[in-house]
Amino acid sequence: MSFTADAGSVLCILGPNGAGKTTTIDILTTRRLPDSGTVRMLGRDVVRERDAVVRDIAVAQQEAAVDTFLTGRENLVLCGRMMRLGKADALRRADELLTQFGLAEAARRPAGEYSGGMRRRLDLAMCLPASPKVIFLDEPTTGLDTSSRAKLWAAVNELAAAGTTIVLSTQYLEEADALADQIVIINRGVVVASGNPRQLKQQVGDERVEVQVERPAVAAATAALRAAGCRDVALDEHEALISVRVDGGAAGLLLVAEVLHRAQVTVGGLALRQPTMDEVFLALTGRNEERARNGTRIAG
Repeated sequence: MSFTADAGSVLCILGPNGAGKTTTIDILTTRRLPDSGTVRMLGRDVVRERDAVVRDIAVAQQEAAVDTFLTGRENLVLCGRMMRLGKADALRRADELLTQFGLAEAARRPAGEYSGGMRRRLDLAMCLPASPKVIFLDEPTTGLDTSSRAKLWAAVNELAAAGTTIVLSTQYLEEADALADQIVIINRGVVVASGNPRQLKQQVGDERVEVQVERPAVAAATAALRAAGCRDVALDEHEALISVRVDGGAAGLLLVAEVLHRAQVTVGGLALRQPTMDEVFLALTGRNEERARNGTRIAG
C-alpha cells in the first residue's frame, strides 16, 4: 500500500467494511505497528520517531471521546492542559474553538446534553488546542443526520483551508466526493486506485447521456439509439428518461442528439453525466475482487 497526502489537503480513505481503513489509520497514528514497509509522517518514521510524530498529530476516533459529565468548555480546557498548554492559553483556545465550531452557546452545558452532531464537533475541536499539523478522522459522520454532517463538513473544509492536513476514512461516498482533494480506495488492505474525484471518475469512464423525451416518443427514441449502435441504452419508464453510455464526453452527447434528430424525436432535455462516486466505488472494488479471485494483487 502506497500513498501520500499534501499539506493542507483533505485525503479520504475509502473502502468497504473490513477493507482496512481503521487499521491503516491506526498504523499512521502509531497505535499499531506495520507488518512491513515504511510509514513516514511529516518526514518522520512513525516507528523510530514515534514521539516526534505524536506531538504533531491528533486523532478523532469513530466514537466521540468527550467526557459527558464535563461541559463543552471543560472538555476543551482539559484537552489543552493535557497538550501542555498553560492554564490561560488553554482557556483562550477553548473559547476560540467553541466559537469556531458553533458551540459557544452550549459551552457551559454538560456534553451529555449535546446532540450527536454537537458531540462530534466538540470531539473534532478537542483535537485542536495545540494546533496539530495533521488530523485523523475515523468515519467522523457515521450516524449523523444531514444537517449535522453538513456542519462537520464545513468545519473540515475550514481547517484544511487554514493549512491543516486532514486524513479521514469514510463509508459515505458522497462525503468523499464533497470533501476530498485526494481519494485512496482500498480493498482487502490493498490500494485499488487513488486520485482526486474527477480523476477517479475519468478512470472508470462510462459517462452517460441522459435524454428526457415525451412518453409517446420513448419507444421510437430507444429503438433509434439502439439501431445506431449506442451502448447500454437504459430506460426509466416512470420518468420517461433514457440513459446512454458514451465515450468522448461532449462528442457522445452530440452523437445522441443527432441520432434523435434524424429519428424526428423531440428532446425535452439532454445532459452529460459523469459517473457518481457510488459507480466509481463499485466498479473499482469489483475489479479488485475479480483480480483477487484470479490471484492478481493490485499495487497502489
